[in-house]
Amino acid sequence: MSSIDFEKFSRYSRPGPRYTSYPTALEFSSDFSYNEYIKFLESEKGPLSIYVHLPFCRSACYFCGCNVVFTSKEEKLSRYIEYLKREIDILVEHIDIFREVIQFHFGGGTPTFYKAFELDEIVTYIKSKFPNWSSDAEISCEIDPRFFNEEQMKVLQKHGFNRISFGVQDLDEKVQKAIHRIQPLELTKRAVELARGYGIKSINTDFIYGLPYQTLESFKKTLQLSTELNPDRVAVFNYAHVPWLKRTMRKFDETTLPTPEVKLQIFKYTIDFFEDRGYKMIGMDHFAKPEDELFGAIEKGELHRNFQGYTTKGGANLIGIGLTSIGEGERYYAQNTKDMRAYEKAIDSGKLPFERGVVLDDDDFLRKAVIMELMANFHVDIKRVEREHNINFKDYFSNELKGLKEFIDDGLITITDSEIKVSPTGTLLIRNIAMAFDAYMKKYYNSKKSFSKTL
Repeated sequence: MSSIDFEKFSRYSRPGPRYTSYPTALEFSSDFSYNEYIKFLESEKGPLSIYVHLPFCRSACYFCGCNVVFTSKEEKLSRYIEYLKREIDILVEHIDIFREVIQFHFGGGTPTFYKAFELDEIVTYIKSKFPNWSSDAEISCEIDPRFFNEEQMKVLQKHGFNRISFGVQDLDEKVQKAIHRIQPLELTKRAVELARGYGIKSINTDFIYGLPYQTLESFKKTLQLSTELNPDRVAVFNYAHVPWLKRTMRKFDETTLPTPEVKLQIFKYTIDFFEDRGYKMIGMDHFAKPEDELFGAIEKGELHRNFQGYTTKGGANLIGIGLTSIGEGERYYAQNTKDMRAYEKAIDSGKLPFERGVVLDDDDFLRKAVIMELMANFHVDIKRVEREHNINFKDYFSNELKGLKEFIDDGLITITDSEIKVSPTGTLLIRNIAMAFDAYMKKYYNSKKSFSKTL
């Protein structure tokens, strides 16, 4: 990557999806009915991945694109637990509760904004309703180190949590002030040491590039300081600036955001930084140590991508519980309402708080397979796709392959009769490459307010 022309590459910067799903959430609608969703829940078999959304935060981090509720009122948190339990009661009426749980994840918000006994109450209730947990289930939680104590860690240990993701974002004081998240390195180190002291062997740290006042030099210092945390996995996300969706992002002076050229330089340096230290790049924004299971998965081409990020737990149905949660089956996505009053009203009426979603037709199903393999493994096994979907790849995707010509000419991908392979430099533009196979993108070509920029 040493010869990258950053100015030339910046021309690729355009709005585009991150492909945590395909079709993307912009295609979700009420055309997918509640009754259809229930039929899917009742008919599907196989392992389960359970996601629980705990939406509450004390105050806003201005960069955050998550669906959150800001509050300091304990009664709101305890009320939400009661509705979560009632939602679970309705859910188990429509699903085989003895399906094996192979993945569980707490997301937010700030899950550890809840007290230890409340976290214990939630997990205990879920386990009482879904009793069949795999012995090697991935059980994880997102944690803001500013809200984390030993009593909470004891609860996580009690319930077999084995992976924790700590939000760091940036260690530069000026950047932290701009994003409204003051978090000294020592505070984060104490949180990481606490988790390791209780036997957590897979620790992830999250960083974001593209934030106000970040420069290549300032981010170099952040990365160097981050080595003191010694994470097993690292996620380095491209900041998604969508102020038309998130009002807190309007607080940023956009002239302080790094340019696409600088962001490319930062990410290129980040890749070199972690690979020089023995990590391997996983997907478009993750890094893992050789002993981590993600490393082994990408070596075998078996990495998967879903709303919980990159995972080795492919093939499971994702069940979303809580406000705004998204579920994923083989042929559908389903999302709960984002409005708390609507959430409670649905549950009070004896229904799941489902609001919208999408059913995948055969073309969606095929394109999802191609896009997700690109996003996860930087590679598409053309022969396998042809076998599994009964198509001639180059005939079916003739227009899409023509659309990839500029990436071929720039040495970013190679295409043979048997595979599409993304070059190391091409990984910087994996979202752009995947977009060539997105049948819905033509609707958004002239829209500047559909997705964040790819660079």
